[in-house]
Amino acid sequence: MNAEKRRLIFERLHAENPHPTTELMWSTPFELLVAVALSAQSTDVGVNKATAQLFPVANTPGAIVELGLDGVKAHIKTLGLYNNKAKNLIAMSEQLLSKHDGNVPGERAALEALPGVGRKTANVILNTAFGEPTIAVDTHIFRVSNRTKLAPGKNVNEVEAKLNKVVAKPFRQNAHHWLILHGRYTCLARKPRCGSCVIEDLCEYKDKVDLD
Repeated sequence: MNAEKRRLIFERLHAENPHPTTELMWSTPFELLVAVALSAQSTDVGVNKATAQLFPVANTPGAIVELGLDGVKAHIKTLGLYNNKAKNLIAMSEQLLSKHDGNVPGERAALEALPGVGRKTANVILNTAFGEPTIAVDTHIFRVSNRTKLAPGKNVNEVEAKLNKVVAKPFRQNAHHWLILHGRYTCLARKPRCGSCVIEDLCEYKDKVDLD
C-alpha cells in the first residue's frame, strides 16, 4: 500500500470520527490503568460493568490494597482470568505506592515494570492518559493492519513498528483508536462489513464481502 492510500484512509476515518477515544470508562490515569489491565481476554463492555462495581469502592492504589485480594476478586469475578488479574492489581497497586507515590508513571519503562502491564497496556496509557502518539496493537488492529495491507506484519510488534513508520504524524495520536473501532464495528473477524466501510475502495483485502 502506498503513502497516498494510507493518508486517505486516515483522512476518512478522521472525517467519520474526529475525536475517537477508548470505550473503557475511566476518570483518572489509575482507573484507566486498571481498566486496560482488566481488558485482557475480556470485552470493554464487560470491563465497564466490573469497574462500575469496583471503582466506587476502590479507585486508588491505596484503596485497592486495602480492599485486599478477596475483595478485588469479588468485584471482578465476572471477567476471565479474574484470579490472576486480582493478584496483579494488588501487586501493581503496591508497586505504585512504594515506587511512585501512588501515581501512575508516564514513562514506558516504569509502566512495563508494573505487574500485569505489557507493551500494549503501556502504549494505551501513554496515548490516552498522557497524550503521547503511541500505537497499541491488539487483535483488532493486528487484523485490520494485515487485512487492508495498511501495515502488514507477522506479529503485533512488527505491526506496531510498521504503523509507527507509515502513519503520518497528524494521524498518529488517534490512529490506535480509529483502527480498533474500525476492527470492532466494521472490519469484523468472521465477516467484514465491506458494504458499509468508508475505506473499502482503498483497502487491499482480496476477499471483500460486497453485501453488508
